[in-house]
Amino acid sequence: MAGTTRTAHERNTGLVPRAFVGIGGRGPEDVVADDRGRVLTGVEDGRVLRLEGFAEPGRARVETIADTGGRPLGLELLPDGDLLVCDAERGLLRVTTGDGTVRVLADEAGGERLRFCSNVVALTDGTVYFTVSTRRHPLDRWIGDIVEHTGTGRLLRLAPGEKEPEVVLDGLQFANGLAPSADESFLVVAETGTRRLLRHRLTGPRAGTAEPFVEDLPGSPDNMWRGPDGLIRVALAGPRIAALDLLHRARPAVRRAASRVAVRAPYRPLGFAGVVTVDDRGGIVHTAVDRHSRFRMVTSACVADGRLVLGSLWERGVAVCELPGAGD
Repeated sequence: MAGTTRTAHERNTGLVPRAFVGIGGRGPEDVVADDRGRVLTGVEDGRVLRLEGFAEPGRARVETIADTGGRPLGLELLPDGDLLVCDAERGLLRVTTGDGTVRVLADEAGGERLRFCSNVVALTDGTVYFTVSTRRHPLDRWIGDIVEHTGTGRLLRLAPGEKEPEVVLDGLQFANGLAPSADESFLVVAETGTRRLLRHRLTGPRAGTAEPFVEDLPGSPDNMWRGPDGLIRVALAGPRIAALDLLHRARPAVRRAASRVAVRAPYRPLGFAGVVTVDDRGGIVHTAVDRHSRFRMVTSACVADGRLVLGSLWERGVAVCELPGAGD
């Protein structure tokens, strides 16, 4: 399969939220599920929340387990119950879920302060990989990087016992979600700005190299979550926009000018929701899309209690859907 890529246009099914669960905060950007079917997420005001009972309409329980003092984005549950948090303002954090203690693991790399840490995974040997979406734009100007197409995203590695991460991939177009393969021989890395997934090899003779894994996604990939079923759910934050594809081929000066306009213009996401499910071979298991969704800007997806739970940088809660393909 080396060098083989797939496109995400197979077995296209609908994605219709069946319930909306308010959480008392805006922007549950990443959602992850624990082994008890509870969902953890972080919101705009810095709180990290734990949700349970959301399968029963109107009876969801929301508990604040920590406050990062910044803006939590990507989350990763650890075997001991602690939580890794990519905070867009404070860097890579570790949260003790029992008492809410927040500890900074890394806030700079190569003498440069980390900005816009996006998503994180931990391998079984304790190695942590995380992404920085852009080195040029902060979170509140994220659309400027998407338009400018800066290629300043990074994948970083923090080895056990180390205090400063090393850069293992550079020049990424808005680096975003991460997921390890089952055998941890590679990482899947989402490049939001190119609508594709990369495979970064961790072992074997080609360790340290990266190649396309899934290309031509029907939308912009954001966070990813690997479930107990071995499948990777890839959230699509927005649809493919032909004008943006064309702009990305323009000269840098044109893109910079367009970016300045984009960050000043009021932003409202389109009525689009999408989740692509892939396997470790890069095969497309399902492509679930709703182009008239009332739940917009889907930035994450996980499976909890037999349902698909969607997070969003934009909305004030999470959406609960039937699991696509459950009856196939």
